[in-house]
Amino acid sequence: MRLAFFGGSFDPPHLGHEAIIKETLSSFKIDKLIIMPTWLSPFKKSFCAPANLRYEWVKKAWESEKVTVSSFEIDSKRAVPTIESIEHIKLIYNPKKIYLILGFDNFKSLKNWHRYEDLKKEVEFVIASREGEEAKGLKNLNINVSISSSKLRSRMDSSFLPTAVRHQVFKYYQTRIEMEKRVESIVSLLDSKKAENIQVFNMEDKDYFVSQVIIASTLGERHGLTLLDELKDRLKPLGEEFLHIDPASEWVVVDLGDILIHLMTPEYRAKYNIEEFLADFEKARA
Repeated sequence: MRLAFFGGSFDPPHLGHEAIIKETLSSFKIDKLIIMPTWLSPFKKSFCAPANLRYEWVKKAWESEKVTVSSFEIDSKRAVPTIESIEHIKLIYNPKKIYLILGFDNFKSLKNWHRYEDLKKEVEFVIASREGEEAKGLKNLNINVSISSSKLRSRMDSSFLPTAVRHQVFKYYQTRIEMEKRVESIVSLLDSKKAENIQVFNMEDKDYFVSQVIIASTLGERHGLTLLDELKDRLKPLGEEFLHIDPASEWVVVDLGDILIHLMTPEYRAKYNIEEFLADFEKARA
């Protein structure tokens, strides 16, 4: 059996990935292409879309008779080095040949990968390169789609998304982009008005009752109420709805529906330590 292996974050999946998949299937005599979304890339600190959602998108977009989408890395719930994933598929398929499909950017750092020498013995590297790029001495796939996941996350363009999942992927990231802008606006406002130790907790997909929690320390009881007035004056004209306000001077709570803001005196913040609760909540549901 001859296999090709294509791993990545797919955050989001896009037509560049699709071009790589199509070119791999047409250029190599393989029995199967294994696509394996990461839980978290070993070279990144975080992801945008949760792993299970990225897995479902990739599966819906590209799985077929010759393409299998594996959840091995996602099920591991950690950053899995590629050599471990290769060893995993060898145990399952016992292939005679494995082509490892890499983007040109990954190729440039390849020698820094975990157990690179072992990986080199197990696979043949194939580099998916854009116009003007070439990995000399290796097989190259010429992919004429100039797009990256990071660019799409910053400016979502549905025309670069796979047809089968276009609507749901676009909706998810567009909502995330809008949320990030709202949170950034609130944090910037609090910071400009002398709030201290501002922390943001992303509670999306955590079974929490809001998507984002913002905690900030005030300079005292009056300062908390002043910050509340500033939030109302600046955010209401932008369309934010203040669903509930608890204006206790030591601990002001503002409920915007999907964002919860806590403005606390340092003494109250130390006493109740809700950031520790939120951090534990995030980890327990990761």
